Amino acid sequence: MIPAEQAVLSRITAERVTALTQALVRARGANPPGEEAATAAELTRLARELHLQVESEEVEPGRPNVRVTLAGGEGPGLLFLGHTDVVPPGEAADWSTAPYAATLAEGRITGRGSADMKGGLAAVLLAMAAVRETAVVPSGPVRLDALCDEEQNGLGIRRLVEQPAPDLLGCVVAEPTDLTTVVAARGASYLHVEVRGVAAHAGRPQDGRNAISGAALVVADLDRWHTELATRAHPLVGPPTVNVGVIAGGTSGSAVPDLCRVEVDRRLLPGEAMADVVEAVRRRLSALDLGSRGLTWSLTSPMDMPGFETAPDEEFVVVADAAMGESGRGRRDLQGWTAACDGGFVADAWGIPVIVQGPGSVAEQAHRPDESVAVEELLVAARGYARTILRLLTPSGPQVR
Repeated sequence: MIPAEQAVLSRITAERVTALTQALVRARGANPPGEEAATAAELTRLARELHLQVESEEVEPGRPNVRVTLAGGEGPGLLFLGHTDVVPPGEAADWSTAPYAATLAEGRITGRGSADMKGGLAAVLLAMAAVRETAVVPSGPVRLDALCDEEQNGLGIRRLVEQPAPDLLGCVVAEPTDLTTVVAARGASYLHVEVRGVAAHAGRPQDGRNAISGAALVVADLDRWHTELATRAHPLVGPPTVNVGVIAGGTSGSAVPDLCRVEVDRRLLPGEAMADVVEAVRRRLSALDLGSRGLTWSLTSPMDMPGFETAPDEEFVVVADAAMGESGRGRRDLQGWTAACDGGFVADAWGIPVIVQGPGSVAEQAHRPDESVAVEELLVAARGYARTILRLLTPSGPQVR
């Protein structure tokens, strides 16, 4: 291990990463309704205490994006990406501790957002601070962009990628992957279908046009589409999927309903264009011939998040994966992710390599009561991120202080 690396890693301790994670978890940030301001303010305070550069931009009133920067040389930089919002904790009675208490017990921090993804933010922040504290000067800047609204409509990432593409070697999305390096992820989209009919008394249903009956045909066809898509499996992320999550219509059992709404989640393969998906749905809805039943329909797509795929032999991938492996994770195969994240926007808009790599489990902890993250994983993550910075951004200046 080179002296600079030893010096940096010596400043990454369990006590420090625990304190940072607990402070961020206690700052809340539920979305909906969009309360990220508290987390953004706490992240800003912590970054300033660590003598890192920090700035924020309001995307909507009270909903800022935060950028933390470790200054470097004139070379290409490195981006770490995260989000400040968390899903609501649900009923407090479902938790064994208060949802935002950030309780430390048996080597784990419990609280909403501890895994998804306040722990990842804390690990990145500590890695950046450790590099700064040893007076190592990276060859390019290191950025942490912590964005609002990742859990809902992606307001924060959409604002970020409106900016011109910066000179970056790559992007590490610090979402929870059990520290595994993810090189491909599915995208996600929401599709809303409204079926409209004619209201009538239930005693004379022939006088009306039943929107729920029409929507039932839509749901059945979407189920068929899900089955058809199973043949298009990607080797790392599996097939695209269709899930009907909401169906709502009618006002009374004694009335023919004139409106029914269907809300659908359609997962996207890397490189799959949203416009093609919308057009496919339009063709399927047209083929149902709802007009022959006196019904009309409309289709909207309120949210879409692209997937991504990064070549496994990219130097950025090789270095970042080795850095995490040598920091305590051990050797693991590169993986795909069935979840979606903001990294797809970065890959699509800026054309830079993207990986997802962070502490905690999206499958076993995120979005659940008693969400938690292991302190040991936070420690490994922070050390891995620090090694990635040092190895990708060849340091200059004094090596140890």
